[in-house]
Amino acid sequence: MSCASATLVVWTSGWLHGLAASDDVLDALHTWAEQHEVVADDDGTATALDLPGPDEAPVGPALLLAALRRAGATSARLVLPVPGDVRGLGGKGPLATCALRSGEALVIPSVHVGLVPKIVADGVMRWTVFDLPSSNGLEHIPIGEAEHGLGAALREATAALASLDVAKHRPNVRKEIAELAASNSTLPWPDAMPPRALRVLQRAAEVDAIVSVARFDSPGGAMSASAMSARTEALKPVAEAVRRARCAAVDEAVRVLADSGAGRH
Repeated sequence: MSCASATLVVWTSGWLHGLAASDDVLDALHTWAEQHEVVADDDGTATALDLPGPDEAPVGPALLLAALRRAGATSARLVLPVPGDVRGLGGKGPLATCALRSGEALVIPSVHVGLVPKIVADGVMRWTVFDLPSSNGLEHIPIGEAEHGLGAALREATAALASLDVAKHRPNVRKEIAELAASNSTLPWPDAMPPRALRVLQRAAEVDAIVSVARFDSPGGAMSASAMSARTEALKPVAEAVRRARCAAVDEAVRVLADSGAGRH
């Protein structure tokens, strides 16, 4: 599954470069929740962007877009932190802690902020805006390298998983994988979204579906502790390849959208 931060990164970048209307951004976010709200994590960030502080009532994402434009935002980047790798989130602090808990964030280095989404009520997603002291360490991953790594990791893991019989007694495994992967195919993207970025995102969704199905025993199935450990180790590089591929694809989309927007002026 992709994530809300990827949606906001791509659509906000398209909007900032004149390739999407603000209503398009808001409509795309509805994929993740019926209602979205925005609040700053601290009073300093709230004052800098003219957004509500932590003890004030949240506002809608339209006001966030306006605040980013006033502040001179140029583009955003997707960050998918995992334990041991919170690069690009300004070091240890509230942003990194919250992003690690959520598993996702977006950063906007040009205005020194990061945003993390969280479901706070049924159908309500809150975006908290944090100060971003520095985006040092945020890795640029060439999309070709990420695409190659995705295929290589999957091939290696497939051989390891086959020896463990993770699909044994699971006749509908292909259907499970197809259904999980298809959930990403309905995500809306800007018309100017580059085909290669779309292809890599879709491939990442397919591989992630395989990882998700392989991670758990089939109903009524059981594995020894050693087999479970071996399965976990086999899946780690695949999950990392999916993470890198998604970040690379979103970066590529942002780059192409910025270039396309520049050509319109």
